[in-house]
Amino acid sequence: MAGTKQRRTQRTPEGYLRLPQVLELIPIGKSTWWKGCAAGMFPKPIKLSPRITVWIAKEILDFIETSSGR
Repeated sequence: MAGTKQRRTQRTPEGYLRLPQVLELIPIGKSTWWKGCAAGMFPKPIKLSPRITVWIAKEILDFIETSSGR
């Protein structure tokens, strides 16, 4: 397809993040993260099963964006 240009669009992050992925983005300890979730300071987790907890990726990235200005 000669002559066509690909446009790059900024995509909103989709999907879920597990705890290790969240902690790569927010460098705090597990205990501190869980205490913050319980206190309502951090985004609310979602239980997919008894052993699988996730967070919505967009909520985590929005949290990082709003927290960085503090």
